[in-house]
Amino acid sequence: MVWIIYAPTMENVKKDGARDQKHDELAESLNDLFSSVATMIKSELQGTNNHLELVEKMNAKVADEYKGFGDLASGLRVFVEQLKCKSGSFNEYVEQIDAIENQVTEFEAVVSMLDKYVALLESKVQSHYQTKSPSS
Repeated sequence: MVWIIYAPTMENVKKDGARDQKHDELAESLNDLFSSVATMIKSELQGTNNHLELVEKMNAKVADEYKGFGDLASGLRVFVEQLKCKSGSFNEYVEQIDAIENQVTEFEAVVSMLDKYVALLESKVQSHYQTKSPSS
């Protein structure tokens, strides 16, 4: 068995040092790159988180407004039901008013016919007096 002893020369030490220096620079650059990417991703996630918090607050605000609208609609429904009850009691009076209106229309027709008849009678009476007056 032969043993070979490796003794580094100054030239090999310089090459290894240069390699180590390049390796350290590469590692440092990669570390900076990964740190920058991590920072960018954290910023993006934080921005997304901020947007989601804003949307959550907006949804809560809109839900409160819609709840108010629901309360208003419920109140209006009760009001409409009350109006229906009141208008139901007016139906009898409306029917009576309609009947009176029909009677008035009929009376107007009768009065119109009587007016024409009276005008005809008046005309006959005047005609009769005019024909009698000159001969008297």
